[in-house]
Amino acid sequence: MNPEELKSIVESIVYPGFPGTLGEYGFLKELLADEKGVKVVLDIPSNASSVHEQLELEIEKRISLAGLNEIEIVIETPPMPVESSSNGKNMLPNIQSFVMVSSGKGGVGKSTTTVNLAIALAKQGKRVGLLDTDIYGPNIPRMMGIEGVQPIFMGNKIKPIDAHGVKVMSMGSLIAPDASLIWKGAMVTQAIEQMLEDIVWGELDILIFDMPPGTGDAQLALAQNIPVSAGVCVTTPQKVALDDTVRALDMFAQLHIPIAGIVENMSGFICPDSGKEYAIFGKGTTPVLAEEYGTKVLAEIPIEPAVREGGDAGIPITVLAPECETSRRYDSAAKLLWDSIVEVLGSGGVDNASIQPTIF
Repeated sequence: MNPEELKSIVESIVYPGFPGTLGEYGFLKELLADEKGVKVVLDIPSNASSVHEQLELEIEKRISLAGLNEIEIVIETPPMPVESSSNGKNMLPNIQSFVMVSSGKGGVGKSTTTVNLAIALAKQGKRVGLLDTDIYGPNIPRMMGIEGVQPIFMGNKIKPIDAHGVKVMSMGSLIAPDASLIWKGAMVTQAIEQMLEDIVWGELDILIFDMPPGTGDAQLALAQNIPVSAGVCVTTPQKVALDDTVRALDMFAQLHIPIAGIVENMSGFICPDSGKEYAIFGKGTTPVLAEEYGTKVLAEIPIEPAVREGGDAGIPITVLAPECETSRRYDSAAKLLWDSIVEVLGSGGVDNASIQPTIF
C-alpha cells in the first residue's frame, strides 16, 4: 500500500469526542512509509492521555488491517494544551486558548478593555479571535469599526469579520442595529452554543470572549462548552464597583477558571493639555482584592479623551494612538495575560481550592 493510501486511512479517523476527522482538522503532521514500516506523526491540541491512547489504538488497528505491523506513532502537542481549567468540553479544537473577559457590573469599560487587549495581542504576533457574547448589548461592532459590515455565510457556517488584525463576530453583526433581543436565559444559552458551533475561526492562538456584565447564563453556557483557559475581571476604583467585582471573581472560582488578573479602568485621568494624571475616581484600589484571590492587577488604565473618541469612531486607542500611555498599558497587560495563559495551560490548570467562593 502506498503512502497516499495510508495517509487517507489515518486522516479518516475521527478525533475523539468530536465529529470531525484528523484530516478535516489538519492534525496529521507527517506520514512516512517504507519497506520497514510506517511512522505517523500527529500534531493535536490535547495532552490528555485518554485522547492519545484512543488515537494510538485506532491508528494501529487501521494500519494493521492494511497489512503492516511495524508502526511508530508520535503525538505532538503544543506547549498550551486545550484541556485545562474549567470543566467545559472543547467544541473548538483548532483554538489553543480561551479567555473570558467579565465584570460584575456594566459601565466599567469591559468591552473597551476586551477590544484593546485583543488588538494588543494581535500586534504581538498572536492569532486572535474576538467573540461578543453580550447578546443584549453588543457594542463590539461599533468599537471595532465593523458596524454595518455583514459576515460571509458559507452554507450554515459563518466566516468572522477581520478588523485591526483580529477575527471578530458579534450578535450585533447578525441583527438590525436598532433591534432589541427580548430573550429568556435558555435562548441566550442556545444562541451562544450556536455561535460556537457555526463560526469558522480557523486556527487561533487565543479566542477572547466579551461577556455580558454580571454572573449569569452566558458565563455558565460558555464554561460548559469551552475549557476556558483564563478569566480577566474589569472594574473601576470605586467601592461600589469593587463590591460587584468580588462576585465576578467568585464566579471564576466556582467555574474553575484561573484568574489571569484584574484590569482597573478609569484609574486616574490624564489631562490632554499637561499630560498630568489626576485620581478623580480614586486609583489603586484593586491590589488588595487581587491578592485576596491569588491573582494580580494586569493594568491600571487611565481616562484619556482619545479612548472614548477612538471607541466611538471604531478605531480603538491601541490603533489610534499606539504610543500613548493608555496603549502602552494595554500592551503590558496583554503580555501579562499571555504569560498567565502559558503558565496555566502549561501546568494543566490551576487548583482553585485556596479560593473560597461565595455560593450565590
